[in-house]
Amino acid sequence: MRPGRPLAGSHLVRPRPASYRKGAAAIDKVHGKLSGLKVGQVKRLGNLYRRRVPPDATVTNELARALTALSADIGRQVSVLVDRRGRVVTVAAGDAIDTPLPPPSGEVTSRLYGLRLVHTHLKPVGLSGDDLTTLFLNRLDAVVAIEAKHDGLPGQAHMAQVAPPTSEQEDWILDPPMTVPELERIDFTERLRALEEEMARQVRAREVTRSSAERAVLVGLESGEGLFEAESRLEELAELVRSAGGTVAWSSLQQRSHADHKTLIGRGKLHELVSKAYHEDADLLVFDRELSPAQAREIEGLTHLKVLDRTQVILDIFAQNARGREAQVQVELAQLQYQLPRLAGRGRAMSRLGGGIGTRGPGETKLEVDRRRIRDRIVSLESAVDEISQRRSETRKSRTEASTPVVALVGYTNAGKSTLFNALAKSDAVSRDRLFATLRPTTREGWLPALGEWGGKVLYTDTVGFIRDLPEELVNAFRATLEELHDADLLLHVVDAASPGAPERVDAVQRILDELGLKPPRRVVLNKSDAADGEVLEGLLQRFDATGVSARTGEGLDDLKASLARALEGPRHVPLPEDPARAYGWAPPRNGD
Repeated sequence: MRPGRPLAGSHLVRPRPASYRKGAAAIDKVHGKLSGLKVGQVKRLGNLYRRRVPPDATVTNELARALTALSADIGRQVSVLVDRRGRVVTVAAGDAIDTPLPPPSGEVTSRLYGLRLVHTHLKPVGLSGDDLTTLFLNRLDAVVAIEAKHDGLPGQAHMAQVAPPTSEQEDWILDPPMTVPELERIDFTERLRALEEEMARQVRAREVTRSSAERAVLVGLESGEGLFEAESRLEELAELVRSAGGTVAWSSLQQRSHADHKTLIGRGKLHELVSKAYHEDADLLVFDRELSPAQAREIEGLTHLKVLDRTQVILDIFAQNARGREAQVQVELAQLQYQLPRLAGRGRAMSRLGGGIGTRGPGETKLEVDRRRIRDRIVSLESAVDEISQRRSETRKSRTEASTPVVALVGYTNAGKSTLFNALAKSDAVSRDRLFATLRPTTREGWLPALGEWGGKVLYTDTVGFIRDLPEELVNAFRATLEELHDADLLLHVVDAASPGAPERVDAVQRILDELGLKPPRRVVLNKSDAADGEVLEGLLQRFDATGVSARTGEGLDDLKASLARALEGPRHVPLPEDPARAYGWAPPRNGD
């Protein structure tokens, strides 16, 4: 439930004509299922706001009798929310899920909400699943259900509280059924104090051992693409979260025939993940699919956790690794393009602004202001990207006039492109074992001994890595960077041979290259061959007609350079003799010559 907003199926009573609105102040405060109720019944519900409960009592017998009498009269459940001062702050006709929570008052600093829910049940069924879910998801102080007998008198009472986040306990603590007088005699203040002290103790114990990194629960979905593919995506999401600076607290893969249009994985699975996040002290949920704005808002409202999707994590990594004006402009553009359709539903931050001199006009909302500013910024950034594109185009033109062949290194992120680039060009470009370490293309000159009659110069370009389902916002924002690939003479597709799922990653990169409409010939090189399984490596070499190298040790680099010369020259290529030094008279004669 979203604090301060009624759930679907509940509503506030709308204002009515003055002749009808007797006791209007009370009527307007009543929430829930009011259709079909008489004015007098709604007024009696509104009068519940006048009730008070001693702070150390869970409920009074008078409040319980008033609730059950009303419930028997209207034939519906009745719910009230009581704060720690004993004041009734919300009244609703209906069950726990029909009772909207007010915004936190700011005076409660504990891990609990500071409100208890007291409501009636028309049948002797105890606490329902909705009762316990509402208690846990909203961290209420307690949930109390009182059976309403046919004569309007209270029957047995049932109470539950949130359990401290230990792996040995459940999500809630259930009391045995009791009478209302027995419930009234419980020292609720003392019980609440002990519960919060235990929660605070466990929080302090966790803070001693945990780092400052956010802890994430990862959520995967398999809906027909195959279990191996879904598991690979989830493992990749874990890499992304770690590269973004987070810690993976738990991973969960949900199998469904189709994605839920509201929550992607269904409410039941969400509640399970909230429980896991609570016990694992996790801060956020991260989904392996891109969430629509409506899905993100729905999930946040149901879980009260920070919610991210795969695209947001990738954008965050790009933002962390952006060095230099070009990369920063392109990353900011991608972030704003992603955020623009997701501004709606940000709560009170979107409240209306007053109009006046110098404003766009009376009635413009904060949401509209933000959207307008973002659109203006996007236009400015797109102009900057165009300038980058023009500048790079001029640089490429000068290279073309020099007739120096260009080899662009492409491939999956963290495949070792920058390490191989440094080995080929004897450069010192940033090379780190993390995703998207390279954002700004780097070009360096190298030498191919087998190119031409006497060897020749070549330009190597290190580019941004790809990933499956590369966000469209990134492709658009980095078009100035990706234009480098169109003018290359050869695309050297670098593959991590030691990583499981290499063929699938090759296919993912080839799809992206095809979607970009890249025409240059492509050549596959299997990097990290020294760490790969021998049989797997042999299969990959044959499958992709590739060359195996280890950029770290230098193994296979000479063969790679020879294959690059053959690919660049095509039919004109003349292979080097087995002993080029002797063939060209560079070495003294051996004994016997």
